[in-house]
Amino acid sequence: MDTQDTNQPLDEGKLEEEKKAAEVTDETATSAGDVSTIVVEKPQEEVESVTAEIEQTAPVNKEETTVEVAQPAEGVEESASNISLVEGEKEGKDDSEKGAVSVEEDAGLTVVKKYQHFNNNDEVIARLKEISESNCSVGKQEIDALKQTFYKIHAAEVEEAKKKFVENGGTDSDFAPISDSREEEFKEIMNVIKEKRNKNAEELEKIKEQNLQVKLTIINELKDMVESPEEASYGEFKKIQQQWNATKPIPQERANELWKNYQLYVEKFYDILKLNNEFREYDFKKNLEIKNRLCEIAEKLNDEPDVVSAFHQLQKLHQEFRDTGPVAKDLREDIWLRFKNASSAVNRRHQQHFEELKDEEQHNLDQKTVICEIIESIEWDTLKSFSGWEDKTQEVIALQNKWKTIGFVPKKMNSKIFERFRKDCDDFFKRKGEFFKSLKEGMNANLAKKRELVKMAEALKDSTDWKATADALSKLQKEWKTVGPVAKKYSDAVWKQFITACDYFFEQKNKVNNSQHSAEVENLEKKKEIIKQLNEIGEDVDDNEANDKVRALIKEWNEVGHVPFKEKDKIYEQFHSQVDELFKRFHISASNRNLSNFRSSISMSGNASSNLYREREKLVRAYENMKSELQTYENNLGFLSSSSKSGSSLLDELNRKVENLKADLELAQEKIKAVDDQLKQESGKTE
Repeated sequence: MDTQDTNQPLDEGKLEEEKKAAEVTDETATSAGDVSTIVVEKPQEEVESVTAEIEQTAPVNKEETTVEVAQPAEGVEESASNISLVEGEKEGKDDSEKGAVSVEEDAGLTVVKKYQHFNNNDEVIARLKEISESNCSVGKQEIDALKQTFYKIHAAEVEEAKKKFVENGGTDSDFAPISDSREEEFKEIMNVIKEKRNKNAEELEKIKEQNLQVKLTIINELKDMVESPEEASYGEFKKIQQQWNATKPIPQERANELWKNYQLYVEKFYDILKLNNEFREYDFKKNLEIKNRLCEIAEKLNDEPDVVSAFHQLQKLHQEFRDTGPVAKDLREDIWLRFKNASSAVNRRHQQHFEELKDEEQHNLDQKTVICEIIESIEWDTLKSFSGWEDKTQEVIALQNKWKTIGFVPKKMNSKIFERFRKDCDDFFKRKGEFFKSLKEGMNANLAKKRELVKMAEALKDSTDWKATADALSKLQKEWKTVGPVAKKYSDAVWKQFITACDYFFEQKNKVNNSQHSAEVENLEKKKEIIKQLNEIGEDVDDNEANDKVRALIKEWNEVGHVPFKEKDKIYEQFHSQVDELFKRFHISASNRNLSNFRSSISMSGNASSNLYREREKLVRAYENMKSELQTYENNLGFLSSSSKSGSSLLDELNRKVENLKADLELAQEKIKAVDDQLKQESGKTE
């Protein structure tokens, strides 16, 4: 027999009156529970709303915050009020419940993910303004998440500005971020929110103290009912229960103590209450209906698509299950196991959800690690050109864009992997900046060299010394190719200056060559005619007449200008072959032949004026030497006499040498005159 049955029944009229009051109370509770989701406040042990009052952003120990379903202690009846989870946790926890993720950790991760899509700080500030102007309480996780998002975006903007600064030739040490007015606005709004939260916290503490006093009063009222059983009223007891459940929150440090005291007097009330079996069974029946409904709702949560939402709803169901009174003793184990199994299924899904999140975060960490390794493996020695650096820059930018698409990594590795990635990128763009700085200096030096080549080309473009100038410009063009690149904004202009000067010279040269070619063809015909006239000198002509004709034709030949280059040697050989044959035939002197050949040689060689001047200087030196030698021989002749045979022989030898030297001197004079005539002719062509 139950403990309650050992007491004497109360007055029947009074009992009937209390029963009706209880029925009204139970019907109200039942009708309120017909909705699909029961909204129940958090247990007193948790005291405050998780989303509104969590004071730390870091997840707490899972075992401290996971709500467990409690099994009533063996041999003690459930009271009509709440059953302490702390006191009732006599059954072992299954694996899924032991591993349940904390509410605070869950809330923190959910809030952080909420703001992942923010792309700029204007969105962050707009949300913070909403919070600062709203009367609704917002959890610390959301404030911290917005703060983290703001500075993450801010850091990314600074990093992007720094990257562009370095790409444009700046250095890390010279970079100074531009002041962002949004940061000041952000700090002002955060101060407003902080003051507002502090004020709300103060008001909440006052409410907690007031609720504490109310609950102390309730416990005293229960104590009075227990100590004065003759005045005990079930209807009054139900009202006290409702007032207790409606009063929350209270100071955390007093919650467990008050709950134990309250539970103690509730159990004592049931021990001494003279409640007949009919009314007791009615109470058990109503409690069973409520708990069955809670089990059904908990079982449906296993099909809820939103795992996190299902977990939160389960916490509310736990509180309502806890606040609901006892059922018949033979049904307690079954209803408990049913609710516990439904809770375990939800907890397992919740735990699995966060295990998957952890796996995903580890996968994200692996991807980000690979990105770092790719940047770190760049072979710097191979990047020696502008295009090489640009190609590698595009690869790094692509890796940065890929990094942005990868989600969160494990929290303990977040700062470490980000610092590694940022260091790798900073190192890359620092090296790139140094390369371009060096490249810029080299380009400036190259520009100076090319401008000097432009000056030299422009100084030569008007020259009419076609061959020498063409060679000089060709040499300048080859040197131009050896000079490295210059900045894009200068390269086209300086190249245009250089090539314009070169083109101008070669265009003028081509014009002259074209006109010369026509004259050379005409000269070729004239020289062929001279050769023809030489061939026509017959053997019947006497030596003197032949000599005059040959000399006249040689003079005419020398006065004719250049012929086409490819015909030069051929026509020259024909002419000299014919002249030599005539010289032999008509016994023309060797000196005349020598002079004739010399004149032909200088007229056909196409030597520049500088070469002719060198030839003249050579002839003058030879002439002076021979003149000095002649004077020596003539002086020696004055000391010799022909009295002896040997003296006569030596005298004859000296006389021959003197005559030969005189002939050579005359020939040298003729050659010098021939060179002078050729120089005059060349000068006339130039003019």
